[in-house]
Amino acid sequence: MSTSTPAPAKSKIVAALLGIFLGGLGAHSFYLGNAKKGAIQLVVSVVTLGAGSLWGFIEGILILIGKIDTDAAGNPLA
Repeated sequence: MSTSTPAPAKSKIVAALLGIFLGGLGAHSFYLGNAKKGAIQLVVSVVTLGAGSLWGFIEGILILIGKIDTDAAGNPLA
């Protein structure tokens, strides 16, 4: 009999701030459990010499206003 506790909810504010300030590094994607997407964001930012970080900045804003409201597992952000 296994008794597993659910993972604690990820913070919406933390995810949004990571996206706004460290979005080019994919920090918010790694935080939300999207490792593959985070790695792609990191590579895009490096290849475009930082211009790709706009992608993460926009996602940070979308998280903040509630358009992105779940993590990679589909759990709602707290």
